[in-house]
Amino acid sequence: MSSHQGTASAEEVARFTAMAEAWWDPLGKFKPLHRFNPIRLAFMRRHLCAHFGRDESAMAPFQGLRLLDVGCGGGLLSEPLARMGFSVTGIDAGDKNVTIARLHAEQSGLPIDYRNATPEQLAASEMFDVVLGMEVVEHVPDVGDFLGHAAARLKPGGIFAGATLNRTLKAYALAVVGAEYVLGWLPKGTHDWHKFVRPSEFAAMLRGCGVEVTAMAGMAYSPLTDEWRETQSLDVNYMLLGTKG
Repeated sequence: MSSHQGTASAEEVARFTAMAEAWWDPLGKFKPLHRFNPIRLAFMRRHLCAHFGRDESAMAPFQGLRLLDVGCGGGLLSEPLARMGFSVTGIDAGDKNVTIARLHAEQSGLPIDYRNATPEQLAASEMFDVVLGMEVVEHVPDVGDFLGHAAARLKPGGIFAGATLNRTLKAYALAVVGAEYVLGWLPKGTHDWHKFVRPSEFAAMLRGCGVEVTAMAGMAYSPLTDEWRETQSLDVNYMLLGTKG
């Protein structure tokens, strides 16, 4: 039986804490995140600029907006989003992850507020324009509970951005068998297929939190070009955005 405290799973926190030193190694255990990070960032930048009426060609279009990165890990998304102008708060249940993230941000000269915390531990008065839950929901004990606490930190009109894996046979073949056992992209046991979340389930749970999904896109890997790209197929990896009413 899995043990957990609040929205974090003790087993999952321990798994990622054990790999914390590798967060910023582009060829290490988090190589897939490094490789598809540009796709995730481009998707968010495009839609967030449109939503907030910002100039997508600007160097830092999101000046004046607050962003909460839930399950920030080593800061692979927090740092580029801070460079885009967001005032970033990154939280993670793993204290070692936060230590690594904080050190890297200091070395990069980025004023990111990193905390060893889960969303329910934040003060009710702390509200954000954007809340991220990227590659997180497949690692929490109760997705609905997690999303409820994350969405509670969103201002009205704010955006929730999420990304996860679809619970399909194709995702099992590619993301579990392929990525972990055949290609060795990820340590074996990183993912439990039964915890993958279908897009319809994700959207329904967000709707129950007052967040209406407005955009979805998939991500696909091409072995021929060794590159990731945005795609309309949500069969394996997918991203979504939703607006809080």
